[in-house]
Amino acid sequence: METKITLEEKDIPKKWYNILADLPHPPAPVLHPGTKKPVGPQDLSPIFPMGLIEQEVSPKRWIDIPEEVLKLYTLYRPTPIYRAHRLEAALKTPAKIYYKYEGVSPAGSHKPNTAIAQAYFNKKEGVTRLATETGAGQWGSALCLAGSLIGLEVMVYMVKASYHQKPYRRIMMEAWGGKVIPSPSDKTKAGQKILAQDPNSPGSLGIAISEAVEDAVTHKGTKYSLGSVLNHVLLHQTVMGLEAKKQFKKVGDYPDVVIACCGGGSNLGGISFPFLMDKFNGKKVRVVAVEPTACPSLTKGKYAYDFGDTAQLTPLVKMYTLGHDFVPEPIHAGGLRYHGDSPLICQLYHEGFIEAVACNQNPVFEAAKLFSLHEGILPAPESAHAIVAAIDEAKKAKEEGKERTIFFNLSGHGLLDLSAFDSYFAGKLEDYELPREKIEASLRNLPKVE
Repeated sequence: METKITLEEKDIPKKWYNILADLPHPPAPVLHPGTKKPVGPQDLSPIFPMGLIEQEVSPKRWIDIPEEVLKLYTLYRPTPIYRAHRLEAALKTPAKIYYKYEGVSPAGSHKPNTAIAQAYFNKKEGVTRLATETGAGQWGSALCLAGSLIGLEVMVYMVKASYHQKPYRRIMMEAWGGKVIPSPSDKTKAGQKILAQDPNSPGSLGIAISEAVEDAVTHKGTKYSLGSVLNHVLLHQTVMGLEAKKQFKKVGDYPDVVIACCGGGSNLGGISFPFLMDKFNGKKVRVVAVEPTACPSLTKGKYAYDFGDTAQLTPLVKMYTLGHDFVPEPIHAGGLRYHGDSPLICQLYHEGFIEAVACNQNPVFEAAKLFSLHEGILPAPESAHAIVAAIDEAKKAKEEGKERTIFFNLSGHGLLDLSAFDSYFAGKLEDYELPREKIEASLRNLPKVE
C-alpha cells in the first residue's frame, strides 16, 4: 500500500477551473458600497489590475495559467497526497484517510498558489507595490514570497492579536522583503478610528482589510491584494483540487467526502471545486467546511449583503456574515477569524451543495496532537480544524462498520505556530462559543439593500 501519491512537474494543471461556469444558479451581483448598484470593472480598477478583474467575472470554465506562473509553481508543485495509514490504525477505522499536504511550499501553506498569480498579473500591468492584510501570517508570508520572486514591494497589515502571537511569521515576511505593521495601526484613517474607539483592539481581518484597501488607493503604483474570499483567489487555488483528482485516479480511488477548514474560503474552494464539478454531473461526493465556534460565519451567520471590511470601503457581497464590525476573540487559528466568507462558498452552502461544522479550539489542538503523533507532521491550527472533522468521519465509519474514503486538505504546517501548541500543552487554551446575542448585536448594523 502506497503512503505517498506523487505527480511529476509535467502533471501540474495548465488551466485553473472556474466554477462560475457550472453553478446551477448565477451568483448574486457585487454591489457598489455607495450606490448599492452592481459594480463594473471601472469600480474595481482602483484596487485590482484588469487581468484579475476579468478573472473575477469570467464565464469561461477553464482559464490558462501563464507560463511564468507555472514555472514558479514548480518550486513546490505538484504537492503530495498521503494515505494516513498510521492514523487509520490508531482510530481502528475501516475508512481510508487521505490528505493533500500544502505545507511543502516555501511559505508553508497553500497561499502561494494565488499569491504568485496575483503578483504576476499586477506586475504585468505596471504595479510596483502591493498592500494586503494577513491574519495568522500565512497569506502575508505568501505574498511577500511572491513579491520577492516577481519583483514587487509588499506592505502587510497583520491582525494585532496574531502579530504578537506569531512573531516568526513577521520575521519570515521581513526576510522576503515585506514591511509588516500590526493592525489596527495609526498609519491609516481606518486604523486611527478603531484605535480611538478601543486602544487595546486585538484587530480582525475586517479591520486589516480596511487599512490595506485605504493604503492601496492612497499610494501611487499600489494595488490591493486579497488572500481569500474573491472568485479569482479561489480560481487560482483550484490547482490543488485538480492535482488531487489526478492523484486519486492514479491509485484508482475517489473520495466520499472532501474536508477543509474555512475562514474566507480559498482553501476549501481550491480543494473542493474540482470535485463539485463532478457532483454537478451526478457524482456522489460530500464537501464539508470546518470553522471555529468563535467565528462561525457559515453555521451561525446570516445570509445577506455585507461589506468585506470594517470601514465599509469594499463592495457589498452576498455571504454568510457575522456583521462587518464583528471582532472575533483572539483564538490561535488567526487565519479563520473573518466575519464573512467567499460568496461562492456561501452560495453553495445556501443551496445545499456543501455542509459546514464548527469546532472549539481545544478539540482542534487535541486532533492536531493525535495527527502529529501518528503522521509526523505538525499541522497549522487552521488546518487542524479539517483533521477534527476527518477523525469524526472515520469514527462514524467505525460505528457504522462501513468503509468510506475520507480526503482532507492539510493546508499548512504549524512550525511557526508553536506558541499556540505551548498554550495548549500548558492547559491555557479556552474554548469559546460565540453567544447568539453578540451575533445579533453585530448583525443590526448590516447595510440595507433593497
